[in-house]
Amino acid sequence: MAAILGENEIVSTREFEFSRERVFEAWVNPELLKRWWGPNGFTNTFHEFEIKPGGNWRFTMHGPNGVDYENHNVFEEIVPLERIVLKHMSNPEFRVTAIFEDLDGRARLTFRQLFMDKKTFEAVKAYAADGNEQNFDRLNLVLQEG
Repeated sequence: MAAILGENEIVSTREFEFSRERVFEAWVNPELLKRWWGPNGFTNTFHEFEIKPGGNWRFTMHGPNGVDYENHNVFEEIVPLERIVLKHMSNPEFRVTAIFEDLDGRARLTFRQLFMDKKTFEAVKAYAADGNEQNFDRLNLVLQEG
């Protein structure tokens, strides 16, 4: 499904042929998460992953162009099987709200990415929505692998 652009926000939604529990697990299990997080061609090295409110998630995204991107997120809220809220502290700053819905054994994931300022949003909206779709594609591949 195409992303919806709101006021400084990109909202992406995807339905998966896997249970909500399985999709949620792919977000909270660092061994799974590092396999799919990021656009196509990126890999991740996790340095810290504290999946709790106030917990840090520090990692390096390795781009296909050989450039490393240091990332720092702080988990703000974790409601098992329902919602994860995190703040991306690195540039660009944004808040992610991931909402997990049960669809009779399948799952709908809604990914809300709210940017802290309009200038940043305008600069990244052209590529961020597509990047989110690539993230969903990669997540689906990891779920298929079991």
